[in-house]
Amino acid sequence: MIVMDNIRILLKERPVTEPELGHFMVETVEACIPKDGEILVSTIYLSVDPYMRGRMRDTDIFGKSYAPSLEIGDVIVGAVVGEVIESKDPHYKAGDIVETKLGWQTLAPISANLARKITPSLAPISTALGILGMPGLTAYHGLLDIGQARAGDCVVISAASGAVGAVAGQIAKLKGCRVLGIAGSEEKCDYIVNDLDFNAAINHRKDDIDSALTEHCQDGIDVYFDNVGGSILDTVMNHVRDGARIVICGMISEYNLTNPEVAVRPTRALLNHSARMEGFVVSDFAELMDESLAQMAKWVSSGQLKYREDIITGIENTPSAFIGLLRGDNFGKRIIQVRDNPFNDV
Repeated sequence: MIVMDNIRILLKERPVTEPELGHFMVETVEACIPKDGEILVSTIYLSVDPYMRGRMRDTDIFGKSYAPSLEIGDVIVGAVVGEVIESKDPHYKAGDIVETKLGWQTLAPISANLARKITPSLAPISTALGILGMPGLTAYHGLLDIGQARAGDCVVISAASGAVGAVAGQIAKLKGCRVLGIAGSEEKCDYIVNDLDFNAAINHRKDDIDSALTEHCQDGIDVYFDNVGGSILDTVMNHVRDGARIVICGMISEYNLTNPEVAVRPTRALLNHSARMEGFVVSDFAELMDESLAQMAKWVSSGQLKYREDIITGIENTPSAFIGLLRGDNFGKRIIQVRDNPFNDV
């Protein structure tokens, strides 16, 4: 039997504020042999996502989280797209491509029940971590089920060039909405307007958000898709209209805080405008995943949904890529390429 190595990245220390490279540890171990009902997966692409920061906390300053925290020495959680090297499950065979929650490692077994088979001919396999994966489904259900966006609505989206925001904005346009995106650079603003067909964009690093919302949303905001929280959310709440829906998807501006910010309470705006604010996680809609992915795949294949991937090579670069993601350095869905893609489709 050939002995194969697994390179994995562990949580060495818990970050108190912004994560640093010293909070992670890279180690090489012998890959485990799959047991009955398991598949041995070799990672091709690995995802880094903002939610991972919350899993590094011992306790959540905002209250109990929807997912358990990592323990010191655990492999960092996360989704991968990989190739099945060996299967002890009848539903998979060597050579199959899967999306699964293997975490930040290169070769490891996992229960076959936790894997999703990918069809490489449908779209580039990396999209299973982005537009045809968790981020895309988050945008789809957040906008349509929580936000209930409909034709004629004024929709505002923060982190609008990111993996979730860019998709949510495009779906809103497909549904006949007027869409305003908030992003962190002129390049990102140009992208969402010129490439993704948003109606307008606000650069939160240089523009006055309050004035821009007054200009672009003169009748008020019907749907706000929030990926950042913080002061941007406070400002947006001053512009919601009657019956508005505020979708709480993420709070990336707050993930590195040691204490909750003292902020404007949203309750007056909700009361005055009979508005609704609702948080969600994409697993709330797990039973609808096949149907939702089928619709998303049609939009992607027809060119109605576009996507951008920010691919960084080498698993050793995962911690720095994750740190940069929390700073907003990414442009599109940030993905780590761990090994050669056998389909050469990216």
